[in-house]
Amino acid sequence: MNIKFRLILMNFMQFFIWGAWLLTIGAYWFQNKHWSGAQFGVIFSTMGISAIFMPAITGIISDKFINAEKLYGTMHILGACVLFSLPLVTNPTTFFWVMLLNMIFYMPTLSLSITVAYSALKNSNIDIVKEYPPIRIWGTIGFIVALWAVSLTHNETSSNQFYIASAVSLALGIYSFTLPKCPPLLNKVDNKTFASSLGLNAFALFKSPKFAIFFAFSLLLGAALQLTNAYGDTYIHDFKNVPAYSDTIAVKYPAIIMSISQISETLFILAIPFFLRRFGIKYVMLFSMLAWVLRFGLFAFGNPADGLWMIVLSCIVYGMAFDFFNISGSLFVETQTTPEIRGSAQGLFMMMVNGFGALFGSFASGVIIDKFFTMSDQSKDWHGIWLCFAVYALVIAVIFPFVFRYKHNAALERAIQNVQH
Repeated sequence: MNIKFRLILMNFMQFFIWGAWLLTIGAYWFQNKHWSGAQFGVIFSTMGISAIFMPAITGIISDKFINAEKLYGTMHILGACVLFSLPLVTNPTTFFWVMLLNMIFYMPTLSLSITVAYSALKNSNIDIVKEYPPIRIWGTIGFIVALWAVSLTHNETSSNQFYIASAVSLALGIYSFTLPKCPPLLNKVDNKTFASSLGLNAFALFKSPKFAIFFAFSLLLGAALQLTNAYGDTYIHDFKNVPAYSDTIAVKYPAIIMSISQISETLFILAIPFFLRRFGIKYVMLFSMLAWVLRFGLFAFGNPADGLWMIVLSCIVYGMAFDFFNISGSLFVETQTTPEIRGSAQGLFMMMVNGFGALFGSFASGVIIDKFFTMSDQSKDWHGIWLCFAVYALVIAVIFPFVFRYKHNAALERAIQNVQH
């Protein structure tokens, strides 16, 4: 089988697993189990907890002891077992621990999949910069297909979403053992220290005010991403309780509506080089923050009938909100750090966004929604919730350009040219 097709299949299944439940677990939690918002916030924190330490640990294991593709496959097989057991859970506390175990197995596969893909492409003398992005985009397509599959089969509030994810995870785990070998290499490098393997040397970047501010805003934007992942789908689901909206297409298939966000994400990736050349990293990041304001604000005033255009536009804006900060942020790290710590610095960036940012967003949003926006009948004031989130993003956007001191430079121009070619 062609190596690029094999990696496309790997990426497709990798993100299909996540897409099968990530945006619909809120609907399962609130519409099926009827558990509290604060408890749900804690559930979503499992991604952040695992993202803080698991990728580093599995990175060391794959560097020193076990082939990356075998570790990758093992993680998915174990994750499949955990996902299969999730529907058996009958209380929020146990659900938290089972979901945490699932994320401990899943989160490191995100970085391991990149390791496996890069190794396979290099060994086949294939240009990674040119060929990997078209391969990776199939991961987003897999995410979208999973959303549609769960929605069209009316499993958004059903435990079947976890069985679907479990089956694909098991299939990917078995398939992974057939991928090209990616053996440990760290023992062949004499000057690689344990600290550098963990990426701890990158923490010295916090001594730089420029990087300290950048990482702080990475955390805050990571929290914004967590809010939309956690509550977007169940927000549309709640309109079924309003007779005027209960029979609308959006309420019947909310995951399909939400998948517009992922479709938009694939399109905005193509626009990033133009915006970076024209405006520079600082303003592209600012555009991302303003896009989050629109994302939440449009949700606040939208509805599945005459206001459906607002919900759809919010999903389109998501592409800019997500891509413009994540990709321009990684370019900022790439062009502003020394070659010796670029890899660990990228890991630190991801840790702030998907680790600490996710934790902050999960805990804070759960408490705020329960305390201020949950009615006595346990219904949610979604208009107030989304306006609160919009104000949060607006405050970040207003402060950012005044405290983040950075000017567009030639190094970035070269990086953009490399991305394009």
